[in-house]
Amino acid sequence: MRFDIITCQPNLLESPFSHSILKRAQQKGLVEIHIHDLRKYAVNKHGQIDDYAFGGGAGMVMMIEPIDACISELKAERAYDALIYMTPDGQTLNQRIVNQFSLMQNVIILCGHYKGVDERVRQHFITHEISIGDYVLSGGELGAAVLADAIIRILPGVLNDETSALTDSFQDGLLAPPVYTRPAEYKGMKVPDILMSGDTPKIEQWRFEQAVERTKQRRPDLLGEE
Repeated sequence: MRFDIITCQPNLLESPFSHSILKRAQQKGLVEIHIHDLRKYAVNKHGQIDDYAFGGGAGMVMMIEPIDACISELKAERAYDALIYMTPDGQTLNQRIVNQFSLMQNVIILCGHYKGVDERVRQHFITHEISIGDYVLSGGELGAAVLADAIIRILPGVLNDETSALTDSFQDGLLAPPVYTRPAEYKGMKVPDILMSGDTPKIEQWRFEQAVERTKQRRPDLLGEE
């Protein structure tokens, strides 16, 4: 899978893709991540990519010209399955959306900044608008990293144990059950006996029941109980 991320703050994206699972996924050749500095497509020698909003008001607006130039250059090289704009007023990201994106091959992610992008970009270029939550960040870069991370970790071959992703919270509509590791007892705090029994069917049933109970307590909306 290939990600082309368009941003006016490329340095913000260096660290997330240079460590841990995302780094290994690239080393394995399972994913390509390309960061494109929007200022390379600026409208003048001063590197301008934004301007004042028509009608007045505070804040600057990202201009359509450099965004169009960058997208057009990318599309001339390959076809894209989605052009995603990271914006607070987009569709709230969830695991179902992540799973859908993971089936794609080539994706462009446009990071918003300032007061956002010229509305014509959203009307004529963007296929999906995604938010990672009901709050505002300084730009779309961190949101783009969150989206890419969520997608990449479930691609086949990325995790050493692929069943790990299938048992994550939200994959089956439930939160994940409690997990424990060694030591079996620590300062009087014990691991549930069922997990030490070796009885796999009973352990799986216990985990399911715990997942349901945790979901009822913490996210009843997932069960349609709100």
